[in-house]
Amino acid sequence: MNVPKELSLAPFWGPRYWPTWVLLGCMHVAAKLPASWQLGLGRGLGRVLRRFKKREERAARRNLELCFPELDAAEQRELLDRHFDAVGMSFVEMAIGWHTPIDRLLERVSIHGREHLEQALARGGALLVGAHFTTLEVGYAVLEALTPRASCMYRPQRNAMMDVMIRRGRYRFAKHQISRDNVRALVRALRDGYAVGYLPDQTHLGNQSELIPFFGEPAVTNTATTKLVAISGATMLPYFFRRLPSGDYRVDIGPPLAGFPSESPKHDAERLFGLLEDYIRLAPEQYLWLYKKFKGRPPPFEDPYAR
Repeated sequence: MNVPKELSLAPFWGPRYWPTWVLLGCMHVAAKLPASWQLGLGRGLGRVLRRFKKREERAARRNLELCFPELDAAEQRELLDRHFDAVGMSFVEMAIGWHTPIDRLLERVSIHGREHLEQALARGGALLVGAHFTTLEVGYAVLEALTPRASCMYRPQRNAMMDVMIRRGRYRFAKHQISRDNVRALVRALRDGYAVGYLPDQTHLGNQSELIPFFGEPAVTNTATTKLVAISGATMLPYFFRRLPSGDYRVDIGPPLAGFPSESPKHDAERLFGLLEDYIRLAPEQYLWLYKKFKGRPPPFEDPYAR
């Protein structure tokens, strides 16, 4: 793959980056394994990670208690176990999304609703509103086969080589990548007719947020999607993905929501996050529960993690 100079790994030969090179080599190997081996490797990684991620484990356990109160204690423990399996698998899926040739990848991914993306791009830009599922890198990698004008947001990493690795891996489908803080570049890409991957489920933006129920529990929620669509003229499309029990994958591109954007960003966010809840319930272990989803709520709400 021909990549621009700024995505070269040549500057990172120093000893401090040797562990990252080992990780990169392992990812290349993992991408070539049979699907059943990949699943086994992912589950093993998840169980190892769990030993070192006790703070995240506590957050995930509390999130599942809040979002799935209908499950008894044993069922919640089982769901937490499956979640860490999925988290471990996410590292293998990162390798799959970055290094599996697109023709081989499409043998394992069924894409539903691609006509919605085609129709949206015929009119202008498309804001592909997704969420932090553990299958993220596979879910967006298939854009390589759907449009040459794809872009995505990214979060800069402290490890300089890891930062380049992530942007290099995503370069196969997103030649144009936008820092998560560069809203102007995001709007410009949409106006230029790009399909932009956008994940609003973990971002809290001050006056661009509202307290909105998530699985019935109030959460400080990003409402900026309404403004982005309104000022860019782009079409908003729900864009979700998951791993199936067979080990294959499914990408679902939803139709535009009628009346979106409306004059109420809160109402729009409630609609979007309602769709997200419905999709999470299809494979709840594959949503990323490791962060404190319900932090930062104003009084009279207590911090649900302070226990």
